[in-house]
Amino acid sequence: MTLGKHIDIRKIELFEFMKKLNFIIFCTCCICFSGCVPNKKIVYMQNLDQNASVSRSGELIPYQIDEYRLQLNDVIDVTVKTTSAELNEILKVNDSESHIRNMGGLNSGDAFFLNGYSIDNDGLVNLPLIGEIKLLGMNVKEAKLAIEEHLKEYVREDNFYVRVRLGGIRYSALGEFNRPGKFTILQNQVTIFEAIANAGDMTTVAKRETIRLVRQYPDGTRTHTINLLNDKIIESDFFFIRPNDMIYAEPMKVKQLGTGMTLAQTLQLTLSVVTVAFLFINATN
Repeated sequence: MTLGKHIDIRKIELFEFMKKLNFIIFCTCCICFSGCVPNKKIVYMQNLDQNASVSRSGELIPYQIDEYRLQLNDVIDVTVKTTSAELNEILKVNDSESHIRNMGGLNSGDAFFLNGYSIDNDGLVNLPLIGEIKLLGMNVKEAKLAIEEHLKEYVREDNFYVRVRLGGIRYSALGEFNRPGKFTILQNQVTIFEAIANAGDMTTVAKRETIRLVRQYPDGTRTHTINLLNDKIIESDFFFIRPNDMIYAEPMKVKQLGTGMTLAQTLQLTLSVVTVAFLFINATN
């Protein structure tokens, strides 16, 4: 074999090697750019107003809270106390708080369900002695007044006490949560961030800027898309969740690609790909 032919063969081999190396570099760059979820995609309540001249830190932001109206299948806790022990026995006065204490106070939302009163498909609540009362669409204060009006038929106005409360805030967390499921928080108000924290926070790959919230209304169900990355969420109607809300977090494309979520994971994956590629090149040469 002449020297010229030998040089030509080496050039061809070098050219083929460079083609494979360029392909590896291209794939590696794709992995690096597609992996690693940036902080701006996972940090809650950022100041996304580019025109803002100063930070909103310390600024008092008023809440936008619509008074909650009772829905179908809501559970309310009704406590009736009178001066008559006999009437109290007839009314079977509930004491959900004692049931919660007996259950240890944890995961005890079902105590309200077992001892509370559900609003049926006709919007009615069936109370002992008083009978059926339509409470659908009322707020808690209006429900209390409605029960008191019916109770006046049996007891003098100054001889009884009525308390009406929601049986906690029930909601569902689905999708990219560390602990998805159905939850009950025994509070009168729950922020969306409290609800997320109660579900173990969202995973790294959750699309926090397009969270779906399914909410029940007296006339039906509506789906809303909210952005948890924007600090203006505090000013919206969705900062506080409502009973029976469903929160769904869909995954980013990085999960579908299967690349690393952090820099360390991405570098580890890239190193593995490069190693396999060089072994393949050596095997084919």
